[in-house]
Amino acid sequence: MTTQAIAAENLTYRYGELTAVDHISFQVAPGEVLGFLGPNGAGKSTTIKMLTGQLRPQEGKATLLNQDITKHAKQIQAHIGVCFEITNLYEQMSAIENLALFARLFGVKRFQAEPLLARVGLDGRGQDRVETYSKGMKQRLMIARALINQPQILFLDEPTEGLDPTSASAIRRIIREEQARGATVFLTTHDMMEADKLSDRVAFINQGKIVALDTPHALKQQFGKRILRAEIQAANGDLEVREVILDKPETPQTIETLFSQEKVVTIHSEEATLEDIFIEITGRELV
Repeated sequence: MTTQAIAAENLTYRYGELTAVDHISFQVAPGEVLGFLGPNGAGKSTTIKMLTGQLRPQEGKATLLNQDITKHAKQIQAHIGVCFEITNLYEQMSAIENLALFARLFGVKRFQAEPLLARVGLDGRGQDRVETYSKGMKQRLMIARALINQPQILFLDEPTEGLDPTSASAIRRIIREEQARGATVFLTTHDMMEADKLSDRVAFINQGKIVALDTPHALKQQFGKRILRAEIQAANGDLEVREVILDKPETPQTIETLFSQEKVVTIHSEEATLEDIFIEITGRELV
């Protein structure tokens, strides 16, 4: 029996003549955070909809918790949590009423909304109607709703998109807490810095195809360049920037020459970001 929390095999979905997801395959281990990265329109949300049973794959197969999502959607959905980028809360109801409704749908007995609201930073606002909430508060409530059933797999679609730093930080903390609890997290985002901090592995999706899948460190080693960046004070007093690519045979001599012949004011090393690597692989930017 497979030990993977998620296994996708040749998943494909088309909207008319547009192939949104094009025969992609990957696996996600229990307790792993997989960053599913790409620009808007790359196929991220369509992939989540197939994995969660909202769209039926036109080709291929998705297995979650050892069950085919097309055959056992209800059983699987009882053990997953989903938070989409677009909020779909009941705005005329309070936060507590929203959570209580979904707790009943999940069959959660003796549900207490207040501890969950406190966890996402909404303590004291549970009786307020959701229509009075800011975008960040609504997104945190969406996260709380996704956690009601203590899911084994948590799907988060652009969970921090457009949020203020406080709300985004709260959501990142919850992702780490859920992983520590043992949950698998499938995170779609085009924020490469966020993915780098949170993900055990990342998959780059571009025009419906997965073009790279590995740990952030391995991708940086394979595709990135380490650079030594130095500020040099010129004879006229102006500062100039010099860059030295590390890991080349001539690098030690270049650095020695730099220090012996120039006035170095500051110096630090830089490694490629995931966004740099995405551009290197695909030839396009994320936004």
